[in-house]
Order: sequence, then C-alpha cells, then structure tokens
Amino acid sequence: MFHYTVETNKSLEEAVQTLEEQLKEEKFGVLWQFDIKETLEKKGFELDHPFRVLEVCNPKEAQRVLSQNPMVGYFLPCKIVVYEDNHRTKIGLPKPTTLIQMVDDEALKGIAEDIEKRLIACIDKSVE
Repeated sequence: MFHYTVETNKSLEEAVQTLEEQLKEEKFGVLWQFDIKETLEKKGFELDHPFRVLEVCNPKEAQRVLSQNPMVGYFLPCKIVVYEDNHRTKIGLPKPTTLIQMVDDEALKGIAEDIEKRLIACIDKSVE
C-alpha cells in the first residue's frame, strides 16, 4: 500500500493538536495546514466531512535528501492528512519509501525508511 492510515477516537482537532506535539518531538515542524473543506466551501463547493492536510518538514532531513537528489523536492514537504470518514477520525500519510522509489536512487532508500519510521511513530503516538 502506498499509504499508512490509522483511526483514533479523538476529534479531528484533538488529533491534529496531538500530532503536532508528537512531530515537534521528532524535530518535524508543521509548515502550514490546509483545511480542504473550508477552502471548498469558500469556492461554493461542499465536502461532507472535515479534511485537513498538514505539510511537515524536518529541515535537517530536507537538506540531506535535496543535497543527494533535487528531484526529491517534488515530494517535499511531507504530507500528513487528518480527516473524518464515517464519523471516525483518521490520520495518514503517503509512505516516503513508496514515493522515493520514483526517483530511482538507492542512496535515498535508507533515509526514506528512517523518515517513514519516525513519521509513523508520531502518528501512532498521537492516536493513543
């Protein structure tokens, strides 16, 4: 699967707040949040459930991968989504190990595995 997704009993707002705290512990900052539902409503379209995209970055890791291969910039910053589906809050991300396969650079595989492991740990800790 190209993604990692989990469910939590927390509200969307609680999940986002806890996730931000966990990301900070791993030195990932949330650059910005994109509230898709709100943006669509402003444009006259409706989405029947909240859907938030968090753009997250660890500057040290970004510098490391971009120095190795600038094509990785197409995937940066990392995205984590928090949304409601059937009245359940879900948190997920596209797996960095899956994305990195597209640039065909074996030297980046280990870095992607490390970043993925750390981001998944942040997600897992935020659902508890």
